[in-house]
Order: sequence, then structure tokens, then C-alpha cells
Amino acid sequence: MEQQDWTRVVDAATRAPSIHNTQPWRFVARPETLELHLDEARSLPVLDPTGRQQVISCGIALEFAVVALAAQGWGAEVELLPAGGALGAVRLTGPAPATDEARSLADAIRRRHTVRTPFARQAVPEGLIERLQAEAEEFGTWLKPITRSEEEVATVFLISRAEEMEQGDPAYLAELESWLRTDPGAEDGVPVGALPEGDPSERASNWLIRDFVAGQREPHAFRAAGDPDAPPPEVERPAVVLMGTDGDDRAAWLSSGRALGRVLLRLTDAGLVASPLTQALDWPATRTRMQARLSLVGHPQMLLRLGYPQEGPDAVVSGRRPVADVLRLEAPGVEGGG
Repeated sequence: MEQQDWTRVVDAATRAPSIHNTQPWRFVARPETLELHLDEARSLPVLDPTGRQQVISCGIALEFAVVALAAQGWGAEVELLPAGGALGAVRLTGPAPATDEARSLADAIRRRHTVRTPFARQAVPEGLIERLQAEAEEFGTWLKPITRSEEEVATVFLISRAEEMEQGDPAYLAELESWLRTDPGAEDGVPVGALPEGDPSERASNWLIRDFVAGQREPHAFRAAGDPDAPPPEVERPAVVLMGTDGDDRAAWLSSGRALGRVLLRLTDAGLVASPLTQALDWPATRTRMQARLSLVGHPQMLLRLGYPQEGPDAVVSGRRPVADVLRLEAPGVEGGG
């Protein structure tokens, strides 16, 4: 493959969402292979000390690269954790006619974006959820809709509890603030223009999104979901799905990331949007309690709210680092991507 072709593929891969938009990846391209490496200089030692969420982010980027290749008419196979320290390697298997579906998914890469504002009150089709479940299974990942009332109550409580713990941790707040961006042209981090106005704990929703500016608010009594003194407003009720794996190592994290990448593109192609609800998965204690409370056989990796977007102004899209900053092109015969 020519260098400019790999540049286009990596440009698509780097459109992947990542925890706090840290974009924790580096790529090494050779004529027949694209390697993906974890950029540990962009770590989140407080929020993500094991690197689990950043490895999941890299798994999404890996799948976006596969989707981009398919749209360009290339077949590819993926090897997770190959020798040499890479997280993954995508190897070309030869030309393969691009299908309409492949082109449609690749087109969704640029249209996909995280939406944290309330969704429209239009129900997500059951058939789409079933398709997402089948797609996730192809990557060894299960996808469980949170539909039973007792599961919802338990999950909402754990998210609220985790958010309260995080807001009480100065190190967490400092790390969070370091990834906020006020410059609309910023190449990484979370743009403040993409955040909903107001305190998420006061939003009429039964699902609490992460408060990215918690450290800048006046101290107040945290109002967890289910507070008996809170008024009972009509609440937004998005569809929420939990994704997980049987194992809980780097291979499992990458596989769940690939599944998540495919799920996000399917949602985008169907006209839906999504955003993560990962607070309860940040903390080992609440993540373990979620396993027990929901009687999970396996390990939760991603909690995702999804639905149809409301009409309104175009969403602010997070910036991306230039491809030249994350891609190294190597000539044939050169080994070692490190």
C-alpha cells in the first residue's frame, strides 16, 4: 500500500473516541502492515491507572482502521498483542471489492461524535439493539441492555456513588481539568463548548453524565439519583447498554474496544448518537459491585447511553492531532515499531 493510502487510513482511525480525548495511540505503517502502539505519555494515572480505558480507546481506533481499509477495497486481518510490544497489527490480505455497507460504515466515521445533551424521546428500535448484540459477539464481547427496573436502579446508584467519590478526590479533579480545552482549535482534550450547560446532578435525567467542570463549581451537597427530597421531574430515559467480556486483560480490553467501535458506527449509520457513562467503571470497588448487583458473568467494560439526537445547533466536535504527529512511515524491510 502506498504511503498516502496509509495516511488516509490513520486519519480515519484517529477519529475514534478516547477517554478524555487523550488520543493515546501511535501508528507505524509498512507496505503491508499497520501497527498500533499505546502512547503511555498520554496516560491518566488517576482515572485509569491500569490503562484499561485507554487500551479500549485504542481498540476502537484499530477497528476504525479496518473499516477504512474495507471501504478502500482492502481485506485485512487483525492480530492483537503481536510480538514487539504493539497493541495490535492490521495486515493486508489483498484487494477486496468495497461493498455499499463498507462504504456506509466508513462514512459514519466522520459523522460520529459524542453527544452528552439529552436525547429525543424516540425509542431505540429493538431490532437495532439485537443487531448490535450480534455484532459485538463477533468480537467476543457481550452487550446487555439495561431494561429491568432493579438493574437500572442499581446501575444509576453506582454511577452516582462513583461520581460523588470522584468529585471528592482533588487528584482526580486536577487531572480532569488538565484535559479541558477552552481553545476551539485544540487538537486534544475535551472542549468546554461540547459540554452541556448546568450541573449534571440537577438535570432531569435518570442517568448521571460525568461532570467535567466539577472542580470549578461552588461546593454543594451532591444530589444523588433517587434523593427523596428531590422533585420528581419528567426525566429523560435513554436506552442504556452495558458491554463486557469474559476476560479482563489487554486482549479483552482491545476486543471490547473493537466491538465498541463497530457499535458506534452502526448507531451513527442508523441516525443515532451515544455517550459513555463510565464513572462506575472507573473505580474497582463500584465496578466489582456492578458485577455482583447485575449478576454478570464476566467483566463490564463500557456503559453507553444511546438515542436519537434532538434538533438544534451543530454539536461541537473534539479536535484531533495531525496524522503526522501519530504516524511513522517505514520503508520495506525496516522492523521494530516501538
